[in-house]
Amino acid sequence: MSTAYTITTSEPVNQQIYRFLRQDIVTCAIHPGSLLSEKEISDRFEVSRQPVREAFIKLAEAGLVQVLPQRGTFVRKISAQRVADGRFIREAVEVAVVRRAATEASQQSLMALEHNLQLQKLAARQQDSHVFLQLDDVFHRLIAQSIHCELAWETVENIKATMDRVRFLTLSEVSPPESLIRQHQQIYQALTDNDADAAEIALRRHLQEMIFSITPIAEQNSAWFEQP
Repeated sequence: MSTAYTITTSEPVNQQIYRFLRQDIVTCAIHPGSLLSEKEISDRFEVSRQPVREAFIKLAEAGLVQVLPQRGTFVRKISAQRVADGRFIREAVEVAVVRRAATEASQQSLMALEHNLQLQKLAARQQDSHVFLQLDDVFHRLIAQSIHCELAWETVENIKATMDRVRFLTLSEVSPPESLIRQHQQIYQALTDNDADAAEIALRRHLQEMIFSITPIAEQNSAWFEQP
């Protein structure tokens, strides 16, 4: 079931609708293969159809929906190839970031990462997958911020939507939060030790888990995945 959201005046309406729908698609509250109704969504958010149309375009650019002429807009099924491609690009960017962070991150940046790890542990104990995934993203964003390169994370964020759906599905069994927290701690420790090689190894191991986890997830949720 889709989450209840409220439109505010803090940012453009189309961006809010995009963000809300992206969240529902990533967490599979809106299932892969589902038809998205422009009218139903405009009624749901009590807005005109124009910002909904603009949100659909942005979702299509992120690879989350597909617009089929005469048929409508559908949530894309998960593509294992897109997941692999996204992980490859993400790893290339984040390895460069984490190696610089190992020598450039300030004590204040490291403290922010340590605080984030404590919040991750709390979310894991409370079994709050939504909050945990948000904190996971914040952890990686903080590393980019530690070298004053926010654009690196923004680049990653724009190509990882398909990866995020697999990440959410893996949390319950294949890659539980406790395992991901240990991997984050290894990255954090390498940064604290100013060890760029160890930071790169820890980050690569962390991101490569996505490839190992996609096969069992695809088998458990075959209707949600594109068939080869």
